[in-house]
Formats: sequence, C-alpha cells, structure tokens
Amino acid sequence: MAALNEPCLSFEQVSFRYETGAQRVLAEVSFTLPAHQVTILFGPNGCGKTTLLYLTLGWLQAEKGTIWVDGRPLASLNRRERGRFMALVPQSEYVSFEYSVLEYVLLGRAPHLPNLGEPGEGDVAIALGALRRVGIEHLAHQSIRALSGGERQLVLIARALTQQPRLLLLDEPTAHLDLQNTYRLVEVVRELKRQGMTIFMTSHDPQVVLALADQVIILRQGKVFRQGTLDEAFTGEVLQAVYSIPLQIVAVDGKKTLQWL
Repeated sequence: MAALNEPCLSFEQVSFRYETGAQRVLAEVSFTLPAHQVTILFGPNGCGKTTLLYLTLGWLQAEKGTIWVDGRPLASLNRRERGRFMALVPQSEYVSFEYSVLEYVLLGRAPHLPNLGEPGEGDVAIALGALRRVGIEHLAHQSIRALSGGERQLVLIARALTQQPRLLLLDEPTAHLDLQNTYRLVEVVRELKRQGMTIFMTSHDPQVVLALADQVIILRQGKVFRQGTLDEAFTGEVLQAVYSIPLQIVAVDGKKTLQWL
C-alpha cells in the first residue's frame, strides 16, 4: 500500500481535444493526487471534469503530456492492469438485463478473472463484502431495476469496490440524488476514506466539496484554476472568480457552508 500522501496519480502538462483542430477541452493540466485522501475535481458544467476522469481511465488518449499511475505511465498499463488499479462509479448507468444486485455487482470481478471465466465462491464473498461496506447487503437478491435512485448509486459503488481498486473514481455521484440519499452517499465515502481508500471524484456542488474534500482541484475553461487543501483552494474569492457571482464561505456552528452575498 502506498504511504500516506504518496502520489498514486499525476497529470503532467496534459492537454486534450476531441477532434483535430477543435478547441482544447483540457489545456496543460498538471496535478498530483495523494493516496488515502478524498480529492474533488470541482467546476461548472462543461469545464472538462468528466473528460479528465476518462483520461485517467485510459478511455481517452491525451493529445500531449503524461499521466502517471503509481509511478508508471498510464499508457504502459494494459486494460486488465488498469481495471485492477482503479474503478469508476458513473453518474448513472442503464441496465438492459434483469440482473439481481449480487449478479450486477459481480461484474466488478472481471479484471480478476481469466477470459470467459466464471466468478467462484471467493468472488461472491468479495461482492457480498462490498455490498456490506455500503450498507445494502440485504438487497443482494433483489432486481436492480426495482431499486431507488439512491440505492442504485450505492450498487454502482459496490460494483466498483468489488474490483478491489486502490483508486476509486466517482463522476458527480450526487447529481441525481435527493438530500437524504446525498447524505447517505457522503457518509459512505467518508467511511471508505477511513478504511484507506484513495478517492477522486468530480462535483459541481460546493456543499459536497465542503463535506468531503481533503484536496480540491478547481477547473475553469479547461485549465487548473486553483488546487490545494480545502482551506487553500476553496475560498469565497475563488468561487466568485469561477462563477462570476457573489459568494462567500462562512462557518456556522463550526462547519463551513456556502452563502450568497
């Protein structure tokens, strides 16, 4: 396991555009992601957050620059190696088959199985353990189509944990959740951090950032506008610059919250 604060992911002057001649989506992005902490990639819609996650996964290829994963260039890792190192929790996912929750979560074992291999008892135990970690083991034999939005998001996290990754990526995990399920997800992420997981997530919700982040990377128009600890990078002045609206962060009963001016 990496030592505390040892980088497990680094972007070095990474730029990306979807088509030759098109405007760059990301321009010379550099940052280092420490292990065993929650780092949140923050910024308005369309600033390049999800694109950056897809580059991390190797689903997109950088136009220039290097992405380092655990001290190795991402390009040197094959698909199975990437799947064992990191896992993605998407915003949502359409399920076309009538999977039970357990069957669906077991899909996360794919990077650990031989080609065309079937999961065994050990894989089932790992999947059930992942469901237990997010508090929904009792749903193991229910149809995934019968679940609420909040329960489905927890299933997606359980599937990712079943990959046994060292790095967990979450793409706007609270985007479609109500207040109760947002709180539930925040508590799950906090517990995963306590267990030693390294978490890299995107969000455009300042309250989620204030609740979870150890480190913040703020994107603006495809560039890193500010990065650092929550106190260093996530200030009212920075938010005003990013959104061009009057905001401030204040302490209420010892907890920081966002306030309109």
